[in-house]
Formats: sequence, structure tokens, C-alpha cells
Amino acid sequence: MKIKCLAAAIVFLMYCASAYAESISFQKESLNYKVMFKWGLVHKQAGRATLTIADDGSKYVAKLTARSESWADRFYSVRDTLISFIGKTDMLPHKYERIAYEGGSFAHDIVIFSRNGNTITGDAERYRRKKNAKETVRSTGSLSAEGHTVDLLSVFYYLRAIDFKSITPGYNKTINIFSGKKKELLNIKYHGEEVLSLDGKKYNTYRISFTFTTDGSKKSSDDIYTWISVENSHIPLKLEGKLKVGKIQCLYTGGK
Repeated sequence: MKIKCLAAAIVFLMYCASAYAESISFQKESLNYKVMFKWGLVHKQAGRATLTIADDGSKYVAKLTARSESWADRFYSVRDTLISFIGKTDMLPHKYERIAYEGGSFAHDIVIFSRNGNTITGDAERYRRKKNAKETVRSTGSLSAEGHTVDLLSVFYYLRAIDFKSITPGYNKTINIFSGKKKELLNIKYHGEEVLSLDGKKYNTYRISFTFTTDGSKKSSDDIYTWISVENSHIPLKLEGKLKVGKIQCLYTGGK
């Protein structure tokens, strides 16, 4: 269960200038999710995640923590944290961190964003320690893109700032997304409104699909489907994506 599968379960976005709701603001908030694994007759909770955001003056500080359940730890343990510092005026990231303990390995990515006109640069530091290794290896790099560019966590808040009533089913948008290692393209397609059944309740939702690609065409994941509430809070309620074996679902369990 790699970080993109677990974190992407609640980390997704849609951004377009014509639909961006500039008046939206985020208060202190905590959202909880359960991560379910499905394969044939197997339907079991494999992990859990919590997403928080806090107002820190001129910026927001968003944080995602995700972990595997104890039974899944025997196969592949996950303890991951994503942190994003997001400007309040434009909702663009200033700094992104990923701290990951996965399968006995350690990774820490730090990306500092800078902007020059329409060009976005991400100066990255990467720390890696393989399973059973004593040495942590440091490397640096630079990422560059033209146009709207976000990270794996700040994208979530772009999604919630969208006025979906101003776009129509079939609308799609492609933006850049930086991780500590590479730049990818994220293509998002809006499918319209749909009633979602979740834990015995029914919700009116917006249904979205999105795909990560590299080099402009090569898919780095299968299509992922997301359902978010039509209420003003735009809380993501469900995400579903395929794994090499089975599929993963991320389901909202409540928040405050």
C-alpha cells in the first residue's frame, strides 16, 4: 500500500480559474477516513487517515497522517505524514513535506516552491534509508513547471474551493503536481451529480475522476474516482482506485 494509494485516497483536487470560489476560507478542522481493501470476497479495513487544517495567520497549515492497521502491518507497514503550507490569498503551496515509514524504509521529502511569472520551481531535498540500512542518503533536485502547480496535499483544498455549479459534466482540466521526486500531470474530469450510499446513509455528491501521468502521456496510476458532498463544505466522502491486486476505497467516517 504505497503512499499514493493511501494518501491519494483523500488527497485530490480540481482547479480552474473560472470556477474558483475566492471567498472560501478554512477554519480549524479535522476529517477522519477509513481505508478499505477489497479483493474478491475480502473486504477489510487496511488503514486509517486523518486530515487537519489550521489557520496560521497569513497561511494555512494542512496535515495528513495515515497508517495501516495492525493486521496489514504484518505484510507492509505504513506510517506516513504529509504537511503543506498554503498561502491564504491564492491557495498555492509555499512548502511541502512528506515523512514516510513504509515497509521498514524511511523517506523524507521537502519541497520549497517559488514563482516567477507563470513558471513554478520546486527546490527539493530528499532523504532515504532502506530497510535494515543504517545510513540515510541525502539528495537534492529541482522541479519546474508552467502554470498551476500544487503538491499532493494542497490539491485537496483546491477541490473544495471549486464552484461545481458553474461547470458542466464532461469538463476536464490538467494541472501540475510536484512530489519530492518528480513532476506529474493530474487530469481531472467532472462527471456530474450522483447519489452516494455510504454506511446506511445517502448523500448528494459530485463525482470526479482523475489520472496521474508522467511525460504527458504515460499513466502512473489507474483512474481514481472520487465523490464529494454537494454541501458548501465540499467534504470528500469516498475515493476508489485499483491496486495491482484488488482495489482500495477511502470512506469518510466523520470530523469536527
